[in-house]
Amino acid sequence: MKARHVAVWFALLSLAACERGMHNMYDQPYYRPGAPSQLFADGNASRRPPWGTVAAASGSAAATSSGRRTETAAAYQLTDAGSYLALLQRGRQRYDIYCAACHGLSGAGDGMVVQRGFPAPLPFTDPSIMQASDAGLAQAIQRGYGVMYPFADRVNQGDGQAIVAYIRALQLSQHVTVSQLQPRDVVALHAAGVPAQHGGGRE
Repeated sequence: MKARHVAVWFALLSLAACERGMHNMYDQPYYRPGAPSQLFADGNASRRPPWGTVAAASGSAAATSSGRRTETAAAYQLTDAGSYLALLQRGRQRYDIYCAACHGLSGAGDGMVVQRGFPAPLPFTDPSIMQASDAGLAQAIQRGYGVMYPFADRVNQGDGQAIVAYIRALQLSQHVTVSQLQPRDVVALHAAGVPAQHGGGRE
C-alpha cells in the first residue's frame, strides 16, 4: 500500500513539474534586437539566421527596399544596347536552367515536366502575364506562384530581372509586326518558308 501511495505522489509531483515547465515556455521574455540575454554564450539575444536562409522584405513599407516598386527598365539602368543584349543572354541562360522545364523553351507552358503530368502554367502570351508588371514577375520567380516553386534560393535578384527581360523578349517575338523586323530577318523568315503571321510577326 505504501509503495502505491509513493507512486501516486511521485506522479503528481511529476505532473506539477511538467505544468511549471509548460508555463515557463508560455511566458518567455521578450527581447528586442541586440538586447542582452543570458540564454546564449555570447550574451546576445539576437541569433544569426540558419545557413541558407533567404532574406525577404515584406509588408507595404518594404516594397521599395525589396524591389517590388521598381520596374525592370529602371532596375537595369542600362546605358547601351550591348548591355541589354548581355542581359538577355544571361536571362536566356538562367531561363533555360530554371524555367524551361515547366514553361517550355518558347514560354508556351509545354515544358518536359508538364509533358509528364505537372500542371501546365499559363503561356507567357496570356493577357494576365502580358499585363503583369516586371516587378510582379520577378516577385513570382523569387516567392513562387500557385504550384510554382520559389526560386529565391537559387536565382538572385539580378538574375531574376534578367529572366524577366528574356520573358518580355519571348512575348515580343510572338507579337512583333513585320514592319518592326530588320530586312534580313524578313528575308530569313520567308527563306524558311514560314508565313510571317505564323513566324512570330504579322502583316
